Amino acid sequence: MSLKEKQPEDLKLYYTIGEVSSMLGVNASLIRFWEKEFPALNLKKNKKGNRLFTKVDIQHLKEIYHWVKEQGYTLEGARKKMLAEKKMKSGNGRSGLESERWNTIQALLNELDSLLKR
Repeated sequence: MSLKEKQPEDLKLYYTIGEVSSMLGVNASLIRFWEKEFPALNLKKNKKGNRLFTKVDIQHLKEIYHWVKEQGYTLEGARKKMLAEKKMKSGNGRSGLESERWNTIQALLNELDSLLKR
């Protein structure tokens, strides 16, 4: 079986706005609105102009959803919270993306360690 025939979600690089809105349980229009309100969401677009979401973009949207919908933050409050967390993540000498990759590597190492101890 080739890689194209079997493509688990882990290997997918980009998601459509429809897929993301289903993941979050919100309308696509809300995601487009948040894109305008949160400069940290710097989405890529294909030649047709369709938005392409990475896993990092989806994580940002989940955070925005949590702050606005679940915690009751205003949009301004959520923007400030997002900026503060971004500064905190990059405060260790790594960029936000490097820090996220490092955290993923650490989580994988912890998981491997727990599997080896069984």
